[in-house]
Amino acid sequence: PRTMRSPPAAAASASLLLVALLLVAPPLGDSESPKGKQKPLRQREVYNGMCLQGPGGVPGRDGNPGINGIPGTPGIPGRDGLKGEKGECMRESIEESWTPNFKQCSWSALNYGIDLGKIAECTFTKMRSNSALRVLFSGSLRLKCKNACCQRWYFTFNGAECSGPLPIEAIIYLDQGSPELNSTINIHRTSSVEGLCEGISAGLVDVAIWVGTCADYPRGDASTGWNSVSRIIIEELPK
Repeated sequence: PRTMRSPPAAAASASLLLVALLLVAPPLGDSESPKGKQKPLRQREVYNGMCLQGPGGVPGRDGNPGINGIPGTPGIPGRDGLKGEKGECMRESIEESWTPNFKQCSWSALNYGIDLGKIAECTFTKMRSNSALRVLFSGSLRLKCKNACCQRWYFTFNGAECSGPLPIEAIIYLDQGSPELNSTINIHRTSSVEGLCEGISAGLVDVAIWVGTCADYPRGDASTGWNSVSRIIIEELPK
């Protein structure tokens, strides 16, 4: 009689056959495709002999501040310097601020031809007794004569010449002309008479410009302020 296999025995034979086939079959990684062998999954890409660099990562955060270090040791104390010289005893003084004080008198054309006397004057208000006056006359001056002569232009303050320290003056000296031609030099030049005068009291001061003679010389034919502007400038200055 024919013996029939049971269903469990047939299932066991099929399992053994499947295991045998898996052992004989080649690994899947070694199989070749029409395009060649496939690369491993984590193989590094190479381009022209150099590795391709991936994108940079996110910058990290700053760390926590460190703790203070150990304090250093104190330095060596310095030596005392040399003793200075004894100073002078000075008394402090508080001075009031100085306010500018000046005045100008001017004339378009004096054309004054006198040889002796006052030419022009300018009244000034002096604010302090312990100050000085700076005066200036600017204008055309001329002297002519056939023989040697000299003229003097000078300032007065309330009718008197400056004595602190000396008079304020200017002179013109002219040698003889040309008698054979019966002519003389006749040159008008803009000139100035200028100086400082001290010792004048505060208040109104009559400042004037005069013309006169020089010592030991005869006077000539003088002219002041011809065909031009003349001016007297007065300024009060601190001493």
